[in-house]
Amino acid sequence: MAGNTFGNKFKLTTFGESHGVAIGGIIDGCPSNIVLDLNAVQLELDRRKPGQSKLVTQRKEADEVVFLSGIFEEKTLGTPIAFQIINNNSKSADYDLLKDAYRPSHADFVYQQKYKHRDYRGGGRSSARETAARVIGGAIAKQIIKPIEISAYVSSVGSISLNKKYTELNLLLTETNDVRCPDVEIAQQMEQLILETKKKGDTVGGIITCVIKNVPIGLGEPVFDRLEANLAKAMLSINACKGFSFGSGFEGTKMFGSQHNDYFNEDGSTKTNFSGGIQGGISNGMDIYFDVAFKPVATLLQPQEMLTTKGTLEVIKGKGRHDACVLPRAVPIVEAMAALVIADFMV
Repeated sequence: MAGNTFGNKFKLTTFGESHGVAIGGIIDGCPSNIVLDLNAVQLELDRRKPGQSKLVTQRKEADEVVFLSGIFEEKTLGTPIAFQIINNNSKSADYDLLKDAYRPSHADFVYQQKYKHRDYRGGGRSSARETAARVIGGAIAKQIIKPIEISAYVSSVGSISLNKKYTELNLLLTETNDVRCPDVEIAQQMEQLILETKKKGDTVGGIITCVIKNVPIGLGEPVFDRLEANLAKAMLSINACKGFSFGSGFEGTKMFGSQHNDYFNEDGSTKTNFSGGIQGGISNGMDIYFDVAFKPVATLLQPQEMLTTKGTLEVIKGKGRHDACVLPRAVPIVEAMAALVIADFMV
């Protein structure tokens, strides 16, 4: 299986399956002599871990990261940083029914066809549990790229949307509720929808908005390593991600060029920021902002028609512990992937 490494100079390689002994990763290309706050790394991981609220999967994992190399006296050595998280609470028996069946809209069928052998327990390598390793890599990247700040939040769940620009919000409120929406009133509505969906054994999708502040001018390379192109790849590599738009996005198609152009101020900043902080594939010093769309989770805790390895269609009810909505736990993942992209260009 190829494709387990992300980045060109600041690289993250992840390993492990959902119900294997451990998951983890190796960071290569990290500069030496950088003081790391390892508690901050664990806090980022805690934001992603399962069982943190009634809205998410109740799989109970401590998700405590252990660093194996590359760090000494809380400083980077410049050597590869290896780390792992032990899987302590897997219930593999819940997935025995999937040994001979493929869930609709999941990776089961294509993994079997491509690799001729798959770990059906919790989805194996296709499970979102792999993203814990990304959060660790991103947490280290965040410390490397300071004073650049990355903040993501849930801006819609199903049909409930936060119809405000990020400039109208207090992003410090994002972590004050389980949904991770900076508008408390809208967050309550989102939470209610997730709980109702969960009760039915169904799932719901939504959108995460991400903002990157204090970005210097000059990150990104024309032609194929444009900054927005690498951000798009990073986001679309996240499980369940189905869409990416930055700056004015699709709404910009409804405007005329005279309305959409970001006219300059005398200091080189722009009066508007429809470009989303990137022009010609290169950061222009303005805020970078983008939206990431997530589909409803494919695994449902209700009867579904599945294809079996015998080529028959059977109605099977899913088992196990799953998210009714990935959005709350995906917020730190989006931030992590953005940090990895920015760190890769800065290194």
